[in-house]
Amino acid sequence: GATVELSGGRELALYNVGGQFYAVENFCPHKGAPLADGQLCGHAVECDWHGCQFDIRTGACLNRESEPVETYEVVVEDGWIKILI
Repeated sequence: GATVELSGGRELALYNVGGQFYAVENFCPHKGAPLADGQLCGHAVECDWHGCQFDIRTGACLNRESEPVETYEVVVEDGWIKILI
């Protein structure tokens, strides 16, 4: 994934899966690891620190008890990628 920095120090992770874009908060709720650094397999990103897997479409944790990550709608207009906050 790619890291998108917002004002105020907030970061999102942006993913492209088959031409469809997805954005999530760029931290694992378990220990705060940057999810943009994790491995993406299909629509699941795995946290590098402890192996939590999150569905980038819904934010749900797929393999253990964890808070979900926040997701954001992404649109492409005139060649620009826009994340709706």
